[in-house]
Amino acid sequence: MTAPVFVVGTLEGEGPGSVLTLDGPEGRHAVSVRRLQPGEEIVLTDGLGRGAAGAVLSTEGKDRLTVRVQSLPVEPEPVPRITVVQALPKGDRGELAVETMTETGVDAIVPWAAARCITQWRGERGAKSLAKWRATAREAGKQSRRLRFPEVADAATTKEIAALLAGADFAAVLHEEGAEPLATAPLPSEGSIVLVVGPEGGVSPEELAVFAAAGAKPYRLGRSVLRTSTAGTAGVALLLGRTGRWS
Repeated sequence: MTAPVFVVGTLEGEGPGSVLTLDGPEGRHAVSVRRLQPGEEIVLTDGLGRGAAGAVLSTEGKDRLTVRVQSLPVEPEPVPRITVVQALPKGDRGELAVETMTETGVDAIVPWAAARCITQWRGERGAKSLAKWRATAREAGKQSRRLRFPEVADAATTKEIAALLAGADFAAVLHEEGAEPLATAPLPSEGSIVLVVGPEGGVSPEELAVFAAAGAKPYRLGRSVLRTSTAGTAGVALLLGRTGRWS
């Protein structure tokens, strides 16, 4: 089994032989929940692609341990970069979508306030919801042993999504009535891919028109219709396989 991953603020200036301290909530999880002991392997990361792999030197109290660094693994920038525009689902299905897409390997997630979304992020509620998505991406990144966690952007409008699509090397809208399957779409070997996942009520004709003008065609995944909280994960898995990132 691979070593567990924990998050630190920075790894700047560290190298093999360095002794690092893990404390606070991350230290508590390592010491009191995972019950790591001296000699066990551990990986610390800044979530930006840099890691410090080593062994636990000592533990102290319930929330503090020290680690001697043995190597500094790096997770390179992914190619091509995959971004999912995720329409806001109801309840905790948004966190479910973020969790499974992160575990699968998505690189960025953009929350989208689509016209047919029942849930709308406004004011304090919106800020709390965004914070939950970002915390979910962070925890799922650790769980899946990633060193580079996906970026969760601020919630975007349809106009802002159109601008994002226009700048992509390949842009697609998942739609059950798409004329072409995503499985056969021509994909770039580098650059960026942006995939739009609509709400439970579907992407409106007006939104489809705006996205088409930005260069994003509708594509279908398969015969079954997936919920908004699972469609992104399925789409990301398909793209990772087809682009060779899962090879």
